[in-house]
Amino acid sequence: MFTANKAVFLYAVSPVHMGAGQAIGLIDNPIQREVHSQHPIFAGSGVKGAVRHLFYANRKDESAELSRYFGTDSKSASDYAGAVSFTDAQLVLFPVRSSKSGYVYATSAYALARAKRLLEQAGLSTWKDISAPASNHCLVAQDSLLTRDKLYVEAYELNAGVNNDLKTIAEALANYALPDSQKFFQDKIKADLVLMSDDDFGYFVKNATSIEPHVRINPETGVAEGGGLFYTENLPPESVMIQLVMASNERSKSGETKADAVLNWVLAGEKGLNDKLLQVGGDATTGRGQVLVHVAGGV
Repeated sequence: MFTANKAVFLYAVSPVHMGAGQAIGLIDNPIQREVHSQHPIFAGSGVKGAVRHLFYANRKDESAELSRYFGTDSKSASDYAGAVSFTDAQLVLFPVRSSKSGYVYATSAYALARAKRLLEQAGLSTWKDISAPASNHCLVAQDSLLTRDKLYVEAYELNAGVNNDLKTIAEALANYALPDSQKFFQDKIKADLVLMSDDDFGYFVKNATSIEPHVRINPETGVAEGGGLFYTENLPPESVMIQLVMASNERSKSGETKADAVLNWVLAGEKGLNDKLLQVGGDATTGRGQVLVHVAGGV
């Protein structure tokens, strides 16, 4: 039973490819998505594996704790389970090109409600619920984004209005999602948060991701191989995800560490995850998958 948890934000610093493992459309290597909403996700098992890989590299002197808290890596059956769990990371903010400010941080009432639920599970104060705008309408935190009461994103025109409740939400998200060292992006979230309808937001998260063509090169000739062209989908940089990191009391027979201490070992201190870059997903050698981890409310 998990008795301690923290809400953690993952801010994409580079494009991120958490692969779905199968393709059913035109994209050869699509990203992971929820079945019901089609919002991008990071599978909790993938994030946990990335964290374990990072800790194996940076905490070699604590390998005993790593096995006890994350579970053994033996091929034989283990006599105890790990004490740390990561939920699937859910989408909160998605960058969409705009005629002003370069891009906006788009969200929806559904995405905000899910983020609010996780933050409250972690014991943090949030915001009052906000109603979703109608399709082809949106709410903004600042009127500097607007041109004659219109917001222009990608090739679309949305009727827009300023909403003071959204300003409160933008302030809370900026402070929870990023450390104070990232003040530029904190301020940009506060200024450029846009609440779209669930339908409009769903369209952008399905159709405005980054699609990269790749060509397989023959190492002997140095030219492209026939049939070697493939397309890979990435979650764009500046996307913001949220998940829970949960801990139970240590299950290993060799120790009795309590859940709070296990969670603190994972997140806090010089070697903990908080405010560190973590590489998740594939294409690490091409610089993909860099996310900034920040514990909401601190550790």
